[in-house]
Amino acid sequence: MSGSTSEDDGARWADDVRASVACAVAALAPAATTAGAASWSAPAGPLTWSCWETGEHLADDLFAYAAQLTPAAPPSDDDVPFRWESTTPGGPANTIHADPAHGPAGLLRVIDACGGLLAAAVRVTPPDVRAHHTFGRADAAGFAAMGIVETLVHTDDLAQGLGLEWTPPEGLAARALDRLFPDVPRDLAPAWPTLRWATGRTSLPGLPDRANGWRWDGRPAGERG
Repeated sequence: MSGSTSEDDGARWADDVRASVACAVAALAPAATTAGAASWSAPAGPLTWSCWETGEHLADDLFAYAAQLTPAAPPSDDDVPFRWESTTPGGPANTIHADPAHGPAGLLRVIDACGGLLAAAVRVTPPDVRAHHTFGRADAAGFAAMGIVETLVHTDDLAQGLGLEWTPPEGLAARALDRLFPDVPRDLAPAWPTLRWATGRTSLPGLPDRANGWRWDGRPAGERG
């Protein structure tokens, strides 16, 4: 992959963000009914956060990645300084919070809206733009891939906590994995199990455990050291 992203490729990444969020919302929708609302207080899979907190965190990730791209001069050395705060002890510090009065269906709408913001930002950001992320200054494709990974992996966490089935499209997992994890072996398992391993969610035979530490590289391929 080249060091910059063409406009056509940017549009494809934007479509991938939309597709990943749409798949996630559809998978989580069965738990958004009144009968399933109470289960959102349960832990989200391996996380200590509740399903509700994890859903807000996912929405916040998507929003924050869009926000890094959209200033006239995107920040090169820090995050856009929104106020982040946690609403529960030990919960994630977010800018985005869903109104509990609207229940899980409202939370899913917030996730969908923030995914739309990231897709729109990726679609219109010129390919030479770079913005700060702690895992490497990234272009629009990098932030899109981050949003896709956050969506696929946190939906997996949520599905475990909510008792739902979740297997994302293999192509979405593969494209994001190839963009952000260039050091990860790609010949040992399909893309989705490999992405779960890369983000510390599972084990793969013959590979070291990553549960206690992992990171991606958001820099374009041509700009990695």
